[in-house]
Amino acid sequence: MSTLLQTIIPVDSLVVNAPLTFGELVKEGNINQILDNALTWSIELIIYIFVAILIFIIGRFIISKIVGFFNRVISKSSWDTVLKGFLRTVLQTFLYAVLFMIIINAVGVKTVSIAAIIGSVGLAIGLAMKDNLANFAGGVMILLSKPFKGGDYITTQNLEGTVESIGILHTILRTGDNKTVYIPNGPLSTGNIINNRSMDGTLRTVIVINVDYGSNIDEVKSLLKDIAGSHPKVLKQPSPFARMTKINPTSLEFTVRVWAKSSDLWEVNHDLTELFYKKLYDKGMISSLQQVTVHMANTQS
Repeated sequence: MSTLLQTIIPVDSLVVNAPLTFGELVKEGNINQILDNALTWSIELIIYIFVAILIFIIGRFIISKIVGFFNRVISKSSWDTVLKGFLRTVLQTFLYAVLFMIIINAVGVKTVSIAAIIGSVGLAIGLAMKDNLANFAGGVMILLSKPFKGGDYITTQNLEGTVESIGILHTILRTGDNKTVYIPNGPLSTGNIINNRSMDGTLRTVIVINVDYGSNIDEVKSLLKDIAGSHPKVLKQPSPFARMTKINPTSLEFTVRVWAKSSDLWEVNHDLTELFYKKLYDKGMISSLQQVTVHMANTQS
C-alpha cells in the first residue's frame, strides 16, 4: 500500500520526520503539513475503500457462480426441497464469511488480530444467543433425522399445520386457516412430533358416537358397519370396526374406526359423521355426537 501511495504522491513531497501532534502543528503554525497529512490519510482511505469494494464485487460474483453450480448439482438429487434450501443458506453464509476475512486482510488489517477480536466477540455473542445456537443445532438434527419433510402435515408444540420450510433457526408451518407459524428448531427437535403422513399413504379415523340407553347393541353395530362399509372411499382392508366401548352415565358409547387414503381422510370423516347422525336419528337412537379424532397408522397394523 505504501508503494502505491509513493507513486501517487512524490517522495519529495512527503514529510520524512515523525508526524507531529495536531496541537504541535497548530502551535508552530505549520498548516501546510496538516494539509499534507490530511491528504495522505484521505488518499489511503480512498484506496482502502476502492480495494474493499473491488474485492467485494469480484467475490460476490464468484459466490453467485459457486452457489449456482451447487443449485444445479443438488437439483438433480432426490434430497428434500427443505434440505436443499437449508444447505444453500449455510453455503452462502460460509462463503460470505470467507470473503469478509479476505477483504479485511487485503486492506492491511492483521488477520490474527481480527481473529482474536472475532473470537472474543463470538464468545460474548454465543453466551447471549445460546438459545439461537440451540435452534441452529436443532435444525441440523431435524434435517439429519428427517422426522418430517416439506409438505407434511404435523402436530407439535400444541400446534399443527403443513411444513412450508425448515430454516436455520425456525421451522415454518402453514395452519389450516392459512396462518404462518414460526417454531424454534431447538424445542421442536427435542419435543414430540406427530407426522400425519403414513408410510403407505393411508390413515385411520376414529369416530366416537353416543346412543341412548335401551338401544339394541347388535343393531347399532350392524348399522354403523354397513354405513362405513358402503362409503366408496373407505378401504375394505382393514375392514371397518364398530363396537360399544364405554357405558356413560346417560348414554352408551360406540367407537367406529375406518381406513382411507390420506387425501380422502377428511372427506370420509365429514361424510360418515353426517351419515351416522342421520341414520341413528331416524332410528331414534341418537343422544349426542362427540368429537372426531384422527390417528396415523399403517394398513399393515
